[in-house]
Amino acid sequence: MATYKPRSKNSFEQTENREKLLDRGLREGLKQSSIIPSQESKELEKKVFMDSSMEINQKSVRVLMFPWLGHGHISPFLELAKKLVTRNFTIFLCSTPANFISIKQKLINEDLTEKIHLVELRLPSLPDLPPHYHTTNGLPPHLMSTLKKAFAKSRPIFTQILNTIEPDLLLYDLLQPWAPKVAAEKNIPSVVFATSSATMFSYMFHTFRYPYSEFPFSSIYYRDYEFTRMLKNQDLEPIEQQQKDNTSLKLCFKRSSNIVLIKGFKEIDGKYCDYISSLTNKKIIPIGPLVQEPTSEDGNSQILTWLNQKTKGSTIFVSFGSEYFLSQEDREKIAHGLEQSRVNFIWVMRFPKGEKLKLEQALPQGFFKKVGERGMVVEDWAPQAKILGNPNIGGFVSHCGWNSVMESLKIGVPIIAMPMHLDQPLNARLVEEIGVGLEVVRDKDGKLHSETISQVINKVVLDKSGESIRAKAKKMSGTIRVKGDEEIDNVVQELLKLCTRSNISSVSDLAMTMTQIFSGSDLAMMTRFAREVEGFVCFVAATE
Repeated sequence: MATYKPRSKNSFEQTENREKLLDRGLREGLKQSSIIPSQESKELEKKVFMDSSMEINQKSVRVLMFPWLGHGHISPFLELAKKLVTRNFTIFLCSTPANFISIKQKLINEDLTEKIHLVELRLPSLPDLPPHYHTTNGLPPHLMSTLKKAFAKSRPIFTQILNTIEPDLLLYDLLQPWAPKVAAEKNIPSVVFATSSATMFSYMFHTFRYPYSEFPFSSIYYRDYEFTRMLKNQDLEPIEQQQKDNTSLKLCFKRSSNIVLIKGFKEIDGKYCDYISSLTNKKIIPIGPLVQEPTSEDGNSQILTWLNQKTKGSTIFVSFGSEYFLSQEDREKIAHGLEQSRVNFIWVMRFPKGEKLKLEQALPQGFFKKVGERGMVVEDWAPQAKILGNPNIGGFVSHCGWNSVMESLKIGVPIIAMPMHLDQPLNARLVEEIGVGLEVVRDKDGKLHSETISQVINKVVLDKSGESIRAKAKKMSGTIRVKGDEEIDNVVQELLKLCTRSNISSVSDLAMTMTQIFSGSDLAMMTRFAREVEGFVCFVAATE
């Protein structure tokens, strides 16, 4: 891993425009002391902001990204990093070595190692949590609380990283409210990046603010069996941890500098962004789908060769994300549903670390013989973007994790929604609301039925009754492609404004201090003092 030499704030590189900045800072301080007339103050304020903006635009902006330790969080941060480095940003992505295993080669393959730097976060040692568990990928569910505790204890290590890199901006996630606090102590602006849907966050903040009132958007709700499942999950994650997570979420939004970035776009969840804004008093900035583009390295000749032999729109892709594992009961019901359907399928099957089964053991007896060439079951991983982009794919059986929903919408593949937990049920309701998919609804006890699974698959992929769903999915894809990077360009402008304000604030603070020291003195005396200080600073820089 690369090492980073701390930037010296007294370096000649940063003193290039020092004189102009100092003059502006002096006058800005005087303006705030009411020494400069109000009209001149307004003109000066505008000039200071414009000049500082030009300087920010001319130099590379250093951004420290600090996502939570889950793949579903790191992936959108990484995709945002790829967008920003093409717009004069330098990115430092901070996470654990366990999460960098899959990322390092991607950066090498895409020639991004000089622009996106990986910064290792070494978590403190805790019982039952060896380094390979410093990620949610494959983490046994009962260790999630332990991982969160270790992450919370990493504040001193993160502070050292922040001091070393000295970024212009911090982008952080929703489980570390201490991170923006550390940045604020160093006058570094920070912005929270919410990687889940605006639908889910609007629901949560409504519940925080109005716990006994119904959510104002009737199509978004949890079913009774989903509430029951969430209560059962408290055995894996104690109520105290859940309350702590809710508090962290609220603080992370509160401490974000003016704006909140959120993954999505206004055409599908604009009204939910507006509702979050009304509840939090933050400007919500949709950031686009941030979907990973397929690369030549993503190819798997066996899977794609098999898929290319099928007819157009005849095959579905079945995947429930990298961090959710099906129960034996759900796995069997899904297998029977696929068997009873009239479509071909590629099914990616995953198991928790240390609990891997042979496929013949995991699936019903005789399954492979019954489905024959209609089905392919793949262990652990498949090139999802390439598979979904293949014209022979006609549907996506998905848990409705937000990354998967965004990927499906961008490519134009209709969704067969099978949500499991967390935000997934609300995302599934949104998928139905905008008409790009259909949900497999469980019974009142939360159990799947193979007949329901096969019926929904056939409707979405083959039947005439599903034509409108297929058409809306394609239309949504067209809308996203026409928009291009419209959201990213808007994000860049918002981030540059924050960095500009931070620079002005630093200069203004210096000027205000000098104004207080020389209260009652004339401008000439203050200017002479400033030149003396400037000369001393440059002398120190030269001798370092």
